[in-house]
Amino acid sequence: MIPQAFIQDLLSRVDVVDVVGRHVQLRKAGANLLGLCPFHAEKSPSFTVSPSKQFYHCFGCGAHGSAIGFLMEHSGLSYVEAIRDLAQSVGIPVPDEGPSANREQARAPGLVELLARAERFYRDRLKDSTRAVDYLKGRGLSGRTAARFGIGYAPEGWRPLQAAMPDYAAPELLEVGLVIESQGKAGEHSGNAGGAGPAQPAGPARRYDRFRDRIMFPIRNPRGQVIGFGGRIIDSGEPKYMNSPETPLFSKGRELYGLFEGRDALRQANCAIVVEGYMDVVMLAQHGVANCVATLGTATTPDHVRKLLRVVDRVVFSFDGDSAGRKAAWRALQACLPEAADTKRMEFLFLPPEHDPDSYVREYGPQGFEALLAQALPLSEFMIQALSGQVDLAEPEGRARFLALAQPLLQALPPAAFRLQLVHRVADVAGVAASELGQLLAAAPAGYRAATGGAPQSGGAPWGDESASELASARAGKTGRSGWRERSFATAPAGRPALRPRAAPPSLPRRIRLLSALHPALAIEPPAAEFLPAEVLDWLALVREQPAGSAFAVICEGLREQMPDLIASLERDAAADRSMVAEMSLDEARAEFDGALAQLRDRRIREELDEIVARGMQTEADRTRYQHLLALRVRA
Repeated sequence: MIPQAFIQDLLSRVDVVDVVGRHVQLRKAGANLLGLCPFHAEKSPSFTVSPSKQFYHCFGCGAHGSAIGFLMEHSGLSYVEAIRDLAQSVGIPVPDEGPSANREQARAPGLVELLARAERFYRDRLKDSTRAVDYLKGRGLSGRTAARFGIGYAPEGWRPLQAAMPDYAAPELLEVGLVIESQGKAGEHSGNAGGAGPAQPAGPARRYDRFRDRIMFPIRNPRGQVIGFGGRIIDSGEPKYMNSPETPLFSKGRELYGLFEGRDALRQANCAIVVEGYMDVVMLAQHGVANCVATLGTATTPDHVRKLLRVVDRVVFSFDGDSAGRKAAWRALQACLPEAADTKRMEFLFLPPEHDPDSYVREYGPQGFEALLAQALPLSEFMIQALSGQVDLAEPEGRARFLALAQPLLQALPPAAFRLQLVHRVADVAGVAASELGQLLAAAPAGYRAATGGAPQSGGAPWGDESASELASARAGKTGRSGWRERSFATAPAGRPALRPRAAPPSLPRRIRLLSALHPALAIEPPAAEFLPAEVLDWLALVREQPAGSAFAVICEGLREQMPDLIASLERDAAADRSMVAEMSLDEARAEFDGALAQLRDRRIREELDEIVARGMQTEADRTRYQHLLALRVRA
């Protein structure tokens, strides 16, 4: 885990203008810089970069964030990868907590170089093998496409890779999965898929190449570095495909083949097509459908989905129409549910039984494939079809089973508009009211919801703001402060009508967070705590803990891990702010800040007055408190 102090220091050393400027042509426009958005197609620039906030925002598509966020969105990097990329750009090492992590980080460049050597070796050997070239030509692959994807050939034999390595006995070769060590037995064959190799002599543990007599597909990370390989056998044999094992650089549950090669096409189309094989990706790209990726011999995982949704808004899973393809699609649907969002779209395309994407695009061309793509089923429709096909909806028992099957899937969805829409759709199919289905979902045990990936809904936070619980957990154990909102107030006496609850007032805490994040000096002096909600006091305490002089982006990244939803909301508020808080002087910001605090105090005083009235002011303590509060309001 990378320490937050390092991330804050890193962001203070880099300039978001320089980071964005390497990918976007920017020009001066007042206090900010302006350019064409790299995240959607536009002719008039709506993409701004603020040097004062260290923040970018597009008024066209809504993309926004810090230098770290830009690298994640633009290059498809993970959070840690983006931090490492930024640190490398300013020449500072990234500290990891724990000596083993530090050793792994120091070793990574050497491992990458070994894989790069292997990739060059395999690529060169392809030119020497008429058999391998003929196989690729027979599949319709052009030399240009093979070069674009770095496709190569691993020769037959025990140790052909030895010619490319300075030390074939180095333990790192085993670590990155390029070689295998085994205890040799007399007469034992190499075991390479596709036929028996030369007999292995008896002796101690022997080392030999993992990939032999295979077409080699290099697998790259979002920065273009080779991190693993996939190998396809040329003749008959099993396994047909072989991937690198899990290594410090490569995990098949997280990586996607073709993501780096198709990065520009993915962004331009704003759509990713997920297929099952390397050759599907390569052949679709050759025929002009370049926005394709493939999983690496494993079911689609939430990590795969998350990685794609950083780059595109639409993901289409293209599978064979047979039983195996539909099972793979269902597993992909389950992986998609926790990552679903109102602005993202996930669809499922099933090819005719006689085709895979490779054969289909060769027969019907890119236009035919695009036409087929338009027929893809939305996730909601695929889910409804798959579930209703397992039951008899004409019977009450069948409809009940349909609801039981749908319940964990609905619970796995984040609480957003898409979930609401899908609840209504499922309710319609089952013949119940959406409110009844909502009650059924809410009645599910907490453990059941957690097991299926959902989160129980809590009551609304006070002040009409969703952030109170997140702030409370972020500050737990630090201040020991219990806010007024945690107290339990007595209800009105029997026979006395309780006051009608107030409508949720405007979210002054959100405004205070924005002011203090853009002008951290406002939080240096703690305000008087009486009558202020704990969420405001907790937030200001967190801002005070950040390094002096922190920019807006530094504060966001410093607190993102503790409260990701609140920080995302804060970034949206900063991006959409029309009152130009960032451009205010400190005195102007302080005047608004103090005014917002005063309104919060007055609001709390009024609420306490109402509570005393609701209790009937029957005690001397209530009457004294009432007069005291009235006096405070008069003085204010």
